Amino acid sequence: MRKKILYAVQATGNGHLSRCMEFYPTMQRYADVDILLSGIQGDLELPFEVKYRFHGMGFIFGTKGGIDYWKTSGTLRPVRMLLDIMSLDLSPYDLIINDFEPISAYARKWRYSGKECVALSHQASFFSQKIPRPKRKGYLAEFIFRNFAPSSRRIGIHFQAYDTHIYTPVIRREIRNLSLQYDDLQTIVYLPSYSESVLIEKLSPILGHTFHIFSKHTKKKFRQGHIHVYPVGEKDWKRCLAMTSNAIIGAGFQGASEMLFLHKRILAITMLAQYEQECNAKALDEMGVRVITSIGDDFTEVVREWLLYARPIEVNFPDHTDLLVRLALGMETKDS
Repeated sequence: MRKKILYAVQATGNGHLSRCMEFYPTMQRYADVDILLSGIQGDLELPFEVKYRFHGMGFIFGTKGGIDYWKTSGTLRPVRMLLDIMSLDLSPYDLIINDFEPISAYARKWRYSGKECVALSHQASFFSQKIPRPKRKGYLAEFIFRNFAPSSRRIGIHFQAYDTHIYTPVIRREIRNLSLQYDDLQTIVYLPSYSESVLIEKLSPILGHTFHIFSKHTKKKFRQGHIHVYPVGEKDWKRCLAMTSNAIIGAGFQGASEMLFLHKRILAITMLAQYEQECNAKALDEMGVRVITSIGDDFTEVVREWLLYARPIEVNFPDHTDLLVRLALGMETKDS
């Protein structure tokens, strides 16, 4: 008899949703799978049925390099979240596979403790002390990594296999199969915590080069000289990915993983006071990626220099989606 699986995914940002688009069809080969999403600020639409949608908990991107804490505080619904945890019926499921999603994780911990919950996520890699971290350790953030979505077993994903339970990134088939026609004079820009006006101001003086900015803060496309601005969307995103040689991006895990896989020259900028991105940035820096902490007064010159001297980083990200699903289902035993 096929197992019944609940695949629970954090829907804040696009990284978790990107992995879901790859994992879900693979899970369906081995089990009957329902999807649960919770969180805010996701832009990707999943091309399959979602059984449960919850408000959950997440954050709102600001426009000056960090989180908009005022708007984020206005999205918090602690009573609603507690009610969702206490009402979620997990009795039909043999297993919960969890990508940093708290409602299913706490429903399992508090009310269905006999069920197994497998963390299959980037955050699960932070249980290892072997992954790169900045000198200033974020103790609150480390506590959140361990307690935001508690699990009984963990499979981590990171830029390198730093530990026995950690595997290299899952790259969507749409990205693996892109037909690439790189142009060294074209750069894709995705910095969701900055407004397009800040980016246009800093990039406009760099003539002879075309920038394609994807912004969470605009609703329509427009062009200003050699700078093109788009709302976040899959069609334009994949088209620009295929033709650009360079990427100016945040230090979010999934976006950086896809740029590394596509052999783009990368300039990574961490979000302010975002410890996970600081850890990612440390790992990227050790791999040879140019990393900076913010957009300062010298950003235009930083970009000019980077465009002159940066080189792609060689990585090996094999397609092991099937292996990771089998590990999560207990059909393989290599994870810890």
